[in-house]
Amino acid sequence: MAEIIPPDGREKRTGGRRGKADKRPKAKPAPQRPNTGKAKRNGKEPAPAPNGNGKAWLRPPHQNYRQAYAAIDLGTNNCRLLIAKPNDDNFVVIDAFSRVVRLGEGLAQTGRLSDEAMDRAVGALKICSDKLRKRNVHLARSVATEACRRASNGAEFIERVREETGVMLDIISAEEEARLAVLGCHILLEDGIGPAVIFDIGGGSTELVLIEPGAPIPHILDWQSVPWGVVSLTETVGSEEGTKEDRLARYAEMKRLVSESFAEFAKRLDAYRSPDLRLLGTSGTVTTLASLHLDLPQYDRRAVDGLIVPASSMRDISQELSGLSPEERRQLPCIGNERAGLVVAGCAILEAILDIWPAPRLGVADRGIREGILRSLMAADAEGAQAQAEVRSQKSGGNR
Repeated sequence: MAEIIPPDGREKRTGGRRGKADKRPKAKPAPQRPNTGKAKRNGKEPAPAPNGNGKAWLRPPHQNYRQAYAAIDLGTNNCRLLIAKPNDDNFVVIDAFSRVVRLGEGLAQTGRLSDEAMDRAVGALKICSDKLRKRNVHLARSVATEACRRASNGAEFIERVREETGVMLDIISAEEEARLAVLGCHILLEDGIGPAVIFDIGGGSTELVLIEPGAPIPHILDWQSVPWGVVSLTETVGSEEGTKEDRLARYAEMKRLVSESFAEFAKRLDAYRSPDLRLLGTSGTVTTLASLHLDLPQYDRRAVDGLIVPASSMRDISQELSGLSPEERRQLPCIGNERAGLVVAGCAILEAILDIWPAPRLGVADRGIREGILRSLMAADAEGAQAQAEVRSQKSGGNR
C-alpha cells in the first residue's frame, strides 16, 4: 500500500548532484565514453510513464504536480531510495540514497534474518525516513523482497522497522517484484519485433519476464522467479578457496544450480524463440560488467544506463572474473570490496540466462523497482485527482 507522508516543514534545499545525475532529459545528448567500438546506446526517448493498468501516464493537475514522491526498495543486499517529482511525461530525481546492508547474510543457513543484518537495515531505513521528512514527500511506497519473504522472522522485522523508523514496508510477491522491475526499465529495451526477456538479478532471487512490447507498457506473457541471487547463491555454494581450477569448478557448480532452476521456464521459452531475440537486464551485476566492458575508471551511471553490449563480451568478462581470486577482483575498477565476493555469482546467473535466451546483444539498465514504484504512484495519484475533478464538474453542472 502507498503511504501518505504528512508535511513536516518546507524543504529549503534544491536537488544536489545526485538528483542531477539521475535526470534523463529528453534532449540531452548521450554522454561521452571510451570508444571501444563494441557497444552502443539505446537512443530511444522515454515513453509516457505507464501505470499498473496499462494506461498512459496522466499529467497530474497543477496542485499535485509539484509534490514529491518516494520509493524505497529493501532488497537482500541493498537498501535504496529515490525521491522524485513529476516532469512532463517523466520524473526528475531530487534525492537518492543507496547502502549495502546485507540483510540476507546468513539466511541460506539459518532461515532467519540475523540481529546484525537487521540492525544494518534499520540504520539505513532511518536515513531514508529522515529524507522523506526533509523532502516533504507527499506519497511513498516502501517494499521488501526475497530476504523478508523467506525469513521466518520477516514479519517481526517489518514491525520493528515501523516502530523505529516509521517506514511501513510491504513484503511484495515475486510476481509484483517482476512487474515493478519491468515497469521501471522497459523503455530501455532495444527496438525489434516479437517477444523479449527482461531480467533482474537480485541478492536473494532472480526474476525473468517474457514480454510482448507495446505502448505504453509491455504485456507480460510469462515469468519466473528462482531463489538464486548473488547473496543466496554465494552462500549456498560456499566460500572460494584453493587454486584457479577450484574457483572455476565452483563457478561451474553455480551455473549448474541456476540452470536447473531455469529449466522449466526455458522449455516454455522455446515456443517464443525468433531470429530477433532481445534481452534487457537490470541489476548490479549487469551494470558492473558493463562498466568493465567500457574500461571505466569508476562507475558512471550516465555511461551505463541504456547501454547495449554484445552478449559475447559479457560472457568473456564473466568467465574471466570467475577465475580470479577475490583479491584480484578487488583491484578492478567498479568492483572493489563490496562486490568482489558476490559478482561471480551474478556472472553465473547471467550466463545461465544467456544460455536459455541467446540474444546477440544485452541491454543494460541502472533502474528498476524504485522507478517502477514511482511511475505507479504518480499515475495512480494523477488518475485519482482527475476522477475527483470530473466528479466535482458533474456536481457543479447538476447544480446549475
